[in-house]
Amino acid sequence: MSDVILPTDAKSAEQAVKWALAEGKTLEVAGSGSRQGIGRPTRTDLTLDLRALAGITLYEPDELVLSARAGTPLAEIEALLSEKAQQLAFEPMDCGLILGGMARRGTIGGALAAGLSGPRRLKAGAARDHLLGFHAVSGRGEAFKSGGRVVKNVTGYDLCKLMAGAWGTLAVLTDVTLKTLPRPEIEETVILCGLDPAKAVAAMVSAMASPADVSGAAHLPPQAAALMPATEVAGAGAAVTALRLEGFAASLPHRKSTLQARLRSFGEVDAIGPAASCQLWQAVRDAAPFAASGSEAERPLWRISTAPSCGAKLAESIANETDGQVIFDWAGGLIWLLLEPRPDAGAALVRRLLAPLGGHATLVRAPASVRAAVDVFPPQDAALLALTKRIKESFDPKRVLNPGRMWAGV
Repeated sequence: MSDVILPTDAKSAEQAVKWALAEGKTLEVAGSGSRQGIGRPTRTDLTLDLRALAGITLYEPDELVLSARAGTPLAEIEALLSEKAQQLAFEPMDCGLILGGMARRGTIGGALAAGLSGPRRLKAGAARDHLLGFHAVSGRGEAFKSGGRVVKNVTGYDLCKLMAGAWGTLAVLTDVTLKTLPRPEIEETVILCGLDPAKAVAAMVSAMASPADVSGAAHLPPQAAALMPATEVAGAGAAVTALRLEGFAASLPHRKSTLQARLRSFGEVDAIGPAASCQLWQAVRDAAPFAASGSEAERPLWRISTAPSCGAKLAESIANETDGQVIFDWAGGLIWLLLEPRPDAGAALVRRLLAPLGGHATLVRAPASVRAAVDVFPPQDAALLALTKRIKESFDPKRVLNPGRMWAGV
């Protein structure tokens, strides 16, 4: 076999894994490669390239369900859904720009394997919540399936939650079935300018508790706001706190006025229209101000998840010890942190500051040599690591699939 195996259907993917098992080879499971720079560098014998395993196999708009092969480009799926005024509500992140690649190259299998959700996670749930079922090949070379094509499916173990975010270390996804949802008729964004992180988090938490049905809550400090594509945000000359409203056109004016009235105690409230709002939230989803261009490509980028009430405190601690830049999403519960280059990419610092607050941090961008030396994904205690190893043993006992990508020796 060549250095790249290119299966064209589920059967040939199964045969490839069986061959690797028989020959004692390891496989890097990959699609378009748009997320290849995330995780520990893998040392594998061959690449199992799933790009030819593509195509939408089922779409029933009235039933809000879509099935596609794992290598299907996300752009193709989103274009088809757009024709029927539907969407993938978890807003799969496009990692191309922050990793120094091209935008809109990701596949649906890669999006689910990474499990990275966008700003609407607050309202619509995570990627794992939208995966209804899948077909896959385990590291044992066995084809299996889980779930189905309906939301209320309780047959067997809920392996969808396990595969989403497993980064291809347990099985090769060959076909996935997803829940789709109607696309909002309209969206607008309410903004406040000049808030510090503590007041911004308080405003976002207040907005999320309101009856306005907010679907996105982000805070952009001045440096990040200036790099946003929406001119109303980039030209503010100050920090911008943004709250997204989506839904039926008839309901939006009342919801917007309700939210604006609720937020006036935090400062002057303004709003931006549908086109600028769409641009803004796509940029928030993709952490666009931290794109890997020029010298920025060498700067480590962290994705930190904590309780929204702790977000401002963490940002303050970071500011006291570094000149790092941040973006807040998920009402302060998700923090993107850009640091200056350092030998460990700031791993010791980030995890020391996060420890008393609770949460976890993932190193999204750093040189391969650094990612090989530090914990890219959150370190696990002995009990959790033992469980992780047992799960890996159940699905991939010979460590054929993406060995060591998440944790060394797993």
